[in-house]
Amino acid sequence: VQLQASGGGLVQPGGSLRLSCVASGTAFKMYAMSWFRQAPGKQRELVARILTNDESTNYLESVKGRFTISRGNAKNSVYLQMNWLEPEDTAVYYCNAVLSGSGYWGQGTLVTVSS
Repeated sequence: VQLQASGGGLVQPGGSLRLSCVASGTAFKMYAMSWFRQAPGKQRELVARILTNDESTNYLESVKGRFTISRGNAKNSVYLQMNWLEPEDTAVYYCNAVLSGSGYWGQGTLVTVSS
């Protein structure tokens, strides 16, 4: 599986961005999809996850109410809508796919929140 993330950029505090991740292959709907992020000098952390069967979601506590993860199985895509961005959200964001214990990573897209 190859994952291609896009949508990062520079945004002011309070602004919005939408990240997208496109996956190769035909089994996309079977993958649990997640967004992780890694800020400079910090460990990578799980931001949001969406499962396959009921598309249930879970979020990092600090982004609840601001970020929304969704998936478009017909387009082999997963999205992260980020609203009310804060400087603390600055990081490289990575798309992740998991199926039967095997995980795959995209190349990352940089989000910078600054005035």
